[in-house]
Amino acid sequence: MHTRRPTSALLPLTRLLVVSRPALWVNTVGTLVTGLWLTGRLYSLDAGLVALLLYLTLPFNLLIYGLNDLCDREEDARSSRKGGWQGARLTPGEGGPLLRATLAWNLPALGLLAALLPPAATAALLLSAGLFAAYSLPPLRLKGRPFLDGLSNVAYALPLALPALTLGAPVPWGPLLALMSYSVGKHAFDAAQDIPADRLAGTRTVATTLGTRGTALYALGWFTLAGALLWPVSRLSALALWGVCGGMALALARRPSPEQAARLYPLSIVTPWIVGTVAGVGLVYLLARGEWRGL
Repeated sequence: MHTRRPTSALLPLTRLLVVSRPALWVNTVGTLVTGLWLTGRLYSLDAGLVALLLYLTLPFNLLIYGLNDLCDREEDARSSRKGGWQGARLTPGEGGPLLRATLAWNLPALGLLAALLPPAATAALLLSAGLFAAYSLPPLRLKGRPFLDGLSNVAYALPLALPALTLGAPVPWGPLLALMSYSVGKHAFDAAQDIPADRLAGTRTVATTLGTRGTALYALGWFTLAGALLWPVSRLSALALWGVCGGMALALARRPSPEQAARLYPLSIVTPWIVGTVAGVGLVYLLARGEWRGL
């Protein structure tokens, strides 16, 4: 017999970690570290950057995925991939405690960061947080607005600019725009596997609008643009992005089905690690030789 989780004023830390999806923290922490590499000041101990690094772990990912899980309970109940490392499936009594925990972890931290960071960096951080909230929460709920759902995912790229804005260095516009393009394409690609559940729930997304093959080609276009924007900075990284991300989009276009999208999803999860490793090895090599001075 199904046992209902008792309602509690607090959720244990282990449960909050599940909701925050630690496997995806690379999308926030890794982006910040890459932005620091691009400034040429990898070993900076600026207090604002150290606080940002800590914030972009559990608290920020709780904001991203906690609000998403709260608002997507109907879709998640039908999704076979929820309930594990790919995302929590909330029980009836967890909604209120999760919302309180998300606010408690984020509002004080954002207030502290606003005091530590320059105004431009604070504005970029708040814009990223605001876009993630708008993606899940009504009345905007951008997740249910086709094409705006993916475009709002440029929020994942904004931490790349935070080190430059904090340290007074030039913003790395090429890599920033490349990461924005990649984020839009990846969102569309990942949404393809959820087409049946989203349609049953009445949620309109870029994937339910374009269908599986159309979504694969749409994602391919964004991945192509991302590689082109990255080419002047790192040709090897651009080739890695085209090979991995473009390859999985083409694989889905050849066999367009939500089931194929689900089979390819683990590759989508590790694409930041693959492309980031290629870029990171090159950057560390240049730093070690004293040839990298930032953009």
